[in-house]
Amino acid sequence: MELLRELSEAFGPSGHEKEVRQVLRRALEGHADRIWVDALGNLHAVREGTAPDRLRVLLTAHMDEIGLMVVGHDESGGLRVRAIGGIDDRVLPGAQVWVGPDRIPGVIGLKPVHLLEQGEDEKVVKIDQLLVDIGAKGKEEAQRLAPLGTPMVFATRFEPIGALVKGKSFDDRAGCAVLAELVRGERLPHDLHAVFTVQEEVGLRGARVAAYAARPDCAFALEGTIADDLPKKKDVSPTSELCKGPAITVMDRTFIAHRGLVRLLVETAEALGIPYQFKQPGIGGTDSGAIHLAREGVPCGTVAVPCRYIHSPVSLLSPADLENTVRLMRESLARLTRKTLELAT
Repeated sequence: MELLRELSEAFGPSGHEKEVRQVLRRALEGHADRIWVDALGNLHAVREGTAPDRLRVLLTAHMDEIGLMVVGHDESGGLRVRAIGGIDDRVLPGAQVWVGPDRIPGVIGLKPVHLLEQGEDEKVVKIDQLLVDIGAKGKEEAQRLAPLGTPMVFATRFEPIGALVKGKSFDDRAGCAVLAELVRGERLPHDLHAVFTVQEEVGLRGARVAAYAARPDCAFALEGTIADDLPKKKDVSPTSELCKGPAITVMDRTFIAHRGLVRLLVETAEALGIPYQFKQPGIGGTDSGAIHLAREGVPCGTVAVPCRYIHSPVSLLSPADLENTVRLMRESLARLTRKTLELAT
């Protein structure tokens, strides 16, 4: 939980992952056999396996989070912004943000309810109509404090909430925490090539570079995924649910999971009594979407920690789901063989 807290509160929108990378590098020193950073900013950590006939397994978790970027300055001193990654305009008005890595506090402004004209209260205010208020006295001060291109993230602190924890950027700092624990644990039969990737939220860019460099026999993307488990008007299947264990992907918008790896995960979970669930097929995307197309092709799977309210100012997750994701991955990697990777017919 302490590592997840550090990761959650780190400043790291796409293209600005340095602070997250520093947290992870400190956590991995003394555990990985080799650590380095590539030209794009991915953090690589290799842990050699113990088996004579060992596989090279690529494991990824992306460091970047959604955010905003300054694209203009209003005469009043407000900042005009655009999204970095996928953000729903509905969650923005009134949200608090940290502007730049120095964390200048800001608030996303909204017209007071008393001044709304008829029908305005029923409309979603688009991002290009919003201003971020950092208390600047005018345009010149705003330009000095937050020049064009300055990134910002939601200002959310990590803390317990009932049996859950809340924080920002669990997509994918939860996956980063899982991957770090795998590297820091006991050695496994296979070589683990762990890569904490950059720029996933804007096109799986870091994963494409990582997969090309690693030349893996197979790969797993570790994620924080949608938990759409709150009451609804009609009975529909949730994407995944909190406290029901890690979510295994069968298919999303970017790839179809290797059937042998899905079978391995399910059989391992059932043999050891680890709770698991399937993510609702056909939605979202992960690093696997880029990895499985690298070089001659890579068998891929994706396992995720369910999180409520991802891509918003605050997310919730279950510590038990996080721990069970670590356990499922560790035990599955211990059972992985070359036969697992045989092409399913």
